[in-house]
Amino acid sequence: MTHPPGSDGTPQRTPLSAAEKVRAEANFSPYVAEALVARGRFRVSADTPEMVEMFQQVARRVGDMLQRPVVSYANGREIVITFGPGDQPDGQPALRGNR
Repeated sequence: MTHPPGSDGTPQRTPLSAAEKVRAEANFSPYVAEALVARGRFRVSADTPEMVEMFQQVARRVGDMLQRPVVSYANGREIVITFGPGDQPDGQPALRGNR
């Protein structure tokens, strides 16, 4: 496959609009809440600052929805959302790591 001159071939992502961010947060929140209740954590690719920020907002919403502490951990490739320390539904300790 050929690429335009001066291009490195890496696809360029179009940033989400404000309306798309709001919809994404609203649509992901129930799904993430369900995953937390069922499995105690949710993990997803988040390799851009924009995606990390969006999923951090989802984590805040989920904490409000479930009325429980929820934390997120990002490493540049993915983000993990889980219950806060000492608040695991199955008695298991929460994931440890940098916030």
